[in-house]
Amino acid sequence: MVKLTADEVQVNKLDSAQQDNVQQDNFQQGTVLQSIMITVYLAYAEDAQSQHYLTLSVADGTTLYAALKKAGWLIQFEGLAKWCDEVIDVVVPTAKRWHVGIYAQKQPLNYQLQPFDRIEVYRSLSADPMSQRKIKSRV
Repeated sequence: MVKLTADEVQVNKLDSAQQDNVQQDNFQQGTVLQSIMITVYLAYAEDAQSQHYLTLSVADGTTLYAALKKAGWLIQFEGLAKWCDEVIDVVVPTAKRWHVGIYAQKQPLNYQLQPFDRIEVYRSLSADPMSQRKIKSRV
């Protein structure tokens, strides 16, 4: 959290008890308490012709799901929203049916984002790449 006063800026990491005390002090002193913002990147290759990239500022501690929602991608991509609703409570990503990750590492939707994370949305493959290579090699 960042504590802003009229003449100085202080960056403090506080536990919840300290935050309550600071908020009470801030109310009495008239200072403002703001959370630290971090930058994350979003990438989604919907298909070969349609790719989406976005830079987003979110509060520190934002989850993967909250970032997708803030970016508007749960409205823009109905399939992604439907999938998120199905797996919102899953803690351990499954290999075949997981559609989001950070830097090619599948992460649960409650993963807390770190500064400069790249959120990647994966699409389902229409065919198994290995079988496609075998078919091409036979021709």
